[in-house]
Amino acid sequence: MKLSTLTLATAMLLTAGIGQADAKKHWVATWATAEQIAEPHNLPPAPGLAGNSFRQIVETSISGSKVRLRFSNEFGDEPVEITAAEIAIALSQGASPEIDSKSSRILTFNGSRSVTIKPGEFVTSDPVKLKLSERQNVAITTHFGKMSDKTITSHPGSRTTSYLAEGNTNDFSGAATTAHWYIINDIEVLAPAKAGAIVALGNSITDGRGTTTDGQNRWTDNLSRRLLQDKATRNLSVLNMGLGGNCILQGGLGPTAKSRYPRDLFQQEGVKYVILFEGVNDLGGRGDAIQKANQIIDVWKQITAEAHEKGIKVIGATVMPFKGNNYYSENHEAGRQLLNKWILSYEGFDGTIDFAGAMCDPSDPERLNPEFLFENDWLHPNAKGYETMGNAIDLNLFK
Repeated sequence: MKLSTLTLATAMLLTAGIGQADAKKHWVATWATAEQIAEPHNLPPAPGLAGNSFRQIVETSISGSKVRLRFSNEFGDEPVEITAAEIAIALSQGASPEIDSKSSRILTFNGSRSVTIKPGEFVTSDPVKLKLSERQNVAITTHFGKMSDKTITSHPGSRTTSYLAEGNTNDFSGAATTAHWYIINDIEVLAPAKAGAIVALGNSITDGRGTTTDGQNRWTDNLSRRLLQDKATRNLSVLNMGLGGNCILQGGLGPTAKSRYPRDLFQQEGVKYVILFEGVNDLGGRGDAIQKANQIIDVWKQITAEAHEKGIKVIGATVMPFKGNNYYSENHEAGRQLLNKWILSYEGFDGTIDFAGAMCDPSDPERLNPEFLFENDWLHPNAKGYETMGNAIDLNLFK
């Protein structure tokens, strides 16, 4: 099947400027993801992205009728050519590539269907009219021209199936599949003035290791659904900035939280709240965990001060127990206890979430509740655990 026959003229009408009715609205990210360079084992499958078509499915949070998308080449060392791109309503949470073809909209970039993203940069599409409901499944189809096959900006832990078809096409039957996202960075909606975003900075536990592929059941997803059910918080989106294996201070996978927070927290549109939930990979690694805990405290204080200068509220979240995992030792546990005690008592935070208290074994608070274990690694929750985490958050923090 060839590309949509929707003409560029029609697309231009759909991307018409913001009218008077939108004058009091502002752009808010309804979905976003943290990015890093794709490691060799996380590169796209054959036939690769260059010269081919790629459909990625995401689930947004708050609704909107005008949208725009950000595409990123931040970690690439060669230009990325996008020859065309479309957005449409997806018919699944990722289990199939099918879309509502009537909802498909051509994306343009300063009026052009094609765009080249320079290394280290990102581009944002022109606004397009498309009605997104709350928790909407969205398909982003990108037709690539020339680009690197080795140095690609990505989010490895998408927990969502993406579809790769050969050539310039919208036919994804028989497409190759991969559980990674590439190049896409966020989706923004034009929202009422009172709308805003909550951004969660984290590691694999925020990224969702242990959740169901194509299930969209991370703790951040559960939080989003709860917020949308409450009239006082239904205008708040939740943006997941978790990276598997990430550290705050040094090492780990992807850029450290200390280096990436200015982008991942403060360069998202409409941010009103930040949740800081990271540290287990630092505390469980080599070195003195008590010293690391104090270094993490310094970073959290720095982020909090910068957020407050921007009018953003900060929520601290405790590090969950990991006894039974190779990370555990008396020193590592002492570091966790020190950090958590500080988090729960720090007056600079605008609120706290005690994930450790909600997820620990009542008979042994230094380990996870066995009911929530994923693969018995004593570190990552299963789907029930992530649901419990989302339910443990007091929505009054965001009122």
